[in-house]
Amino acid sequence: MSLPSFLPPFAGTEIRTVEMHTAGEPARIVYAGYPDIPGTLLEQRSLAQTYHDHIRRSIIYEPRGHADMYGAILRPHTELVDAGEAHMGALFLTHEGYGAMCGHATLALGRFLVDCAAETVFPRRRELIVDEERRTVEVRLHAPVGVVRLTVPVVKVDIDGGTGVAGGSSGAIGGWRTDVERRITFLSVPTFATAVDLSVPIPRGLGWPELGDAVAVTMDVAFGGAFYAVVSAVALGFPASLTKPDVSALSSATKKLKQAFNTSTNLRARLEDPGDNKMDTGSQYLYGIMVTDTGSNDVLPMALGCVGAETGLYFFGDQQIDRSPTGSVVQARVAVAAARGERKLGQSWTYHSLVSRGVGGYRGAFVGTPVEEVEVGGRRAWRVEVSGQAHYTGSSTFVMEEGDDIGRGFSFRGFEG
Repeated sequence: MSLPSFLPPFAGTEIRTVEMHTAGEPARIVYAGYPDIPGTLLEQRSLAQTYHDHIRRSIIYEPRGHADMYGAILRPHTELVDAGEAHMGALFLTHEGYGAMCGHATLALGRFLVDCAAETVFPRRRELIVDEERRTVEVRLHAPVGVVRLTVPVVKVDIDGGTGVAGGSSGAIGGWRTDVERRITFLSVPTFATAVDLSVPIPRGLGWPELGDAVAVTMDVAFGGAFYAVVSAVALGFPASLTKPDVSALSSATKKLKQAFNTSTNLRARLEDPGDNKMDTGSQYLYGIMVTDTGSNDVLPMALGCVGAETGLYFFGDQQIDRSPTGSVVQARVAVAAARGERKLGQSWTYHSLVSRGVGGYRGAFVGTPVEEVEVGGRRAWRVEVSGQAHYTGSSTFVMEEGDDIGRGFSFRGFEG
């Protein structure tokens, strides 16, 4: 019973979560109440989709969530966790379904796992080792796209939770927590540009008013856990600057552009299988579109050590809008820049969303840095470090009462004309 004691007991299900945000994008982390499902992580993903999707709908859709809610389910047992190759698994929840990779949620999970003292929630927490010289902890997260390595900055804490006093054994995670003054970083899976300056024909009747007489849109496509398009606002027929953009019109344009791409057999053929990362994640289609600002980047706040900055607005899934700069698409943008010869190894770039540019400054931005060039399926690819900060907003115990059909989850968009 999780309702206040002055209310009567109820018959139903409870799901417990920790609420976080990364640069404004929510990360609802499910840590208790989810069914124990067996198998590999991708098998668990399939079982979740087939038998437990009502839980995703209940916590992501209204009335408990909203059209742009995002979440993750902790999976303490996967084939790679049990083999000692990862500390924790995770399934990513979107309004549309189940994602293969999510940068902002990965950053939030990194902080949560370092801070989580409950071994019932995080059985392998004792395996985390502190690098006391750098004051960091490595966390290996098993995502559907593969193992993602996080570097989480930490500070010592005393028994009352204050900083500055040593606690726990040397090198062990006990006595440390996340240092919120420094950035969490993850190292991406190999990321590559699939197409640079690709011309996408827009079929007759699928255009949008701002496109005018144009019959094609030029954009880039890259793999960063899924396939993403990167296109300038100008290429879509909009003003170069994303200062006070017409978000509704941009959503309509990107939805139609994605439709034009995903319904073309020839264009989808460019989405080649990403080498060793073969996975049943539905990755062979364009998942989202990042609209970039090419008109006001010279005045952006820039994180320390960066050589440039830019702003983007990302539409994904069923036209969800990411409040953060979108970590997985930062990977893709870095890969495109590197493929063009515009980014060298070790060069860092600041990536803003509308939120970080308008509210968070450089602290709300993500930083992307190509750190290694590799080969995937005979093509050039890069491992990219993406860094950002995640914060707690609360915790929740959601109840699903028997007989509450509306409470099973609904999308108000579904009632619109």
